[in-house]
Amino acid sequence: MAYEALKHFSERKMTFRFVSNVDGNRFRGSSSRPGSGRDTFHRFVKTFTTLETMTNANSARAWALQGLGDDTKAVAKHFVAVSTNAEKVSEFGIDTANMFGFWDWVGGRYSMDSAIGLSTMIAIGPDNFRALLAGFHEVDEHFRTAPFERNLPVLLGLLTIWYTDFFKSETVAVLPYEQYLKRFPAYLQQLTMESNGKHVTLDGTTVDYSTGPIYWGEPGTNGQHSFYQLIHQGTRLIPCDFIGFIKTLNPLGRHHDMLLANVFAQSEALAFGKPRNK
Repeated sequence: MAYEALKHFSERKMTFRFVSNVDGNRFRGSSSRPGSGRDTFHRFVKTFTTLETMTNANSARAWALQGLGDDTKAVAKHFVAVSTNAEKVSEFGIDTANMFGFWDWVGGRYSMDSAIGLSTMIAIGPDNFRALLAGFHEVDEHFRTAPFERNLPVLLGLLTIWYTDFFKSETVAVLPYEQYLKRFPAYLQQLTMESNGKHVTLDGTTVDYSTGPIYWGEPGTNGQHSFYQLIHQGTRLIPCDFIGFIKTLNPLGRHHDMLLANVFAQSEALAFGKPRNK
């Protein structure tokens, strides 16, 4: 998601391929030729034990050796690891000098600004990555210091509780009117649903309330021609988060003006509705 969201700032001379799904079709679709001496393989595995990621890692190693020669030293030379488990990294054949560690208490879905962000930093460059970190810090400071009535993370959290536990809404639609954010709803699915997908508290007590909504969405204006009809006129209450940007990264005629007009029109219609006699 991060690479797709920041692709505008990436170095286009380099090719980046990401494989997380254990489906062999995904691996084959990302590896049309054997590895070459110009390839670098990044293994992002926190514990270096997860079955799916290690299956992909072993396939990547075998695939790379087809092009680099059956030389295990090639693994140490062309593979780097981002992990907390130096012993397993070494067993795999990666030189631990090429291992980027991070704190074992950091959950993977929260670790984009740790060493897990290595591939993103390489793609967009260190200056842009520092700007990204500065943005993270700015939001952290806002959350830490802003009064609740003007605190955006607090307000978003309270709105989620309000709609989920009081209005019994089961889903939240995240609607980015920005093509670069096409994978943002999927990112939020892991960020929120994996974290809140529990039916007991820390002390083992069974909860009798909703612990979190289902997140979903598509970029605008595509979604307007697929599921907005149900949101507007269906029988379900579906809270929506609209995301828009004042300026576009790729100006093209009146495209961005029309895109923003759709953001405002859709959000206004959902917020205020339309009288039946009009």
